[in-house]
Amino acid sequence: MKLLIGNDDGIFAKGVRSLANALAEDGHDVTVVCPDRERSATGHSLTMHQPIRAEPVQAMFHPAVQAWSCSGTPSDCIKLALGALLDSFPDFVLAGINHGANTGTDILYSGTVSAAMEGYIEGIPSVAFSLTSFTSQEFGPAVEFARSFVKQWGDRPPKTPMLLNVNVPAVSIDRIAGVTLARQGVRRYTDVFQKRIDPRGKTYYWLAGEVLEEVDDEKGENTVPIDVTAVANHYITITPLQAKLICRDSLSQMKQWKWLEKLSFS
Repeated sequence: MKLLIGNDDGIFAKGVRSLANALAEDGHDVTVVCPDRERSATGHSLTMHQPIRAEPVQAMFHPAVQAWSCSGTPSDCIKLALGALLDSFPDFVLAGINHGANTGTDILYSGTVSAAMEGYIEGIPSVAFSLTSFTSQEFGPAVEFARSFVKQWGDRPPKTPMLLNVNVPAVSIDRIAGVTLARQGVRRYTDVFQKRIDPRGKTYYWLAGEVLEEVDDEKGENTVPIDVTAVANHYITITPLQAKLICRDSLSQMKQWKWLEKLSFS
């Protein structure tokens, strides 16, 4: 299959190199387009006010992999690949393997998820893969799961394009409890800004928030586990996402607002 891979950790990250090389060894046609430096937590931002540059990368990757280093954001990388670098659309867009979990509300900030979403917006089935640790360098279990997943998805392609968010616990294969579908949880942060002074006496601020709590804000019984909880219990989680942000529950409620008819610009 023809695969396009991006990330937000940068072209030199071990996660993307491990994933791309393994899939190339499996015989897939792999193209990698990644930021030239770490671009974590950039969300779905695009470069609009300066040119985007892309340079081929020869080292680090399997000889069959065509790799590019891009000056833009994770979303820029996928958009550029689809619009200029590839001669045709890939079968799948993959993002990762990210260094660190993308669960709960963190999905909104994730450059990895946004890279995959860019493929999904263009009608291509897309998956974001993450290893749930910022310190572990053992990507083996995540790579093996990704290889298996790509094969299964290739054998049974989705009827309509999907956007999936996959998190793999940072434990050895024998400690992984299984694979489960999961729903997105909610993570809240203390959002503490540390005030500091630079060598020239100028004030600057450093975001240093920590997780305050993990909340399930959905009412009623739900048999699908929350991603944050499932990962903590050593399950690989698969969460389907969408690009549409509309809240249908609120839309239904707002239809009952009679006073909307009385609003006027005069």
